[in-house]
Amino acid sequence: MDLSSPPDDINTVQDLMQDVWATAPNVEMIDRFSFETALVELAANVIAHADAGLGISCSLTVTIAPDRIDAELRDSGQPGGDLDLDNTEMPDGLCESGRGLPIIRALVDEFHYDRVGLVNRWKISRNLRS
Repeated sequence: MDLSSPPDDINTVQDLMQDVWATAPNVEMIDRFSFETALVELAANVIAHADAGLGISCSLTVTIAPDRIDAELRDSGQPGGDLDLDNTEMPDGLCESGRGLPIIRALVDEFHYDRVGLVNRWKISRNLRS
């Protein structure tokens, strides 16, 4: 799925996931909830932080294998910088931001970022519990 923000937003991602879940009745609710929450959080972060004010174009692919769910989000936004996604920590309770990456990390089994040319590439995977 391709999206552009604006006008697309996280609702577009949630709509896509409803279509995905309709084709995967065997995926348990905990896996659905965890993966979709992580993916929506990732999309929200990309839309909020990678846009340099001109909008952002994204390509999103979601695949379901017998033992896992994978997503790859590619965007045209600003570089993500030197992110250490394996060592994200939740900020203290008074902070107004900084929770997105730790939430994603907690909900998936794999979380990767790299920059290829002018494109950010984000990958998340969750092992299915059943």
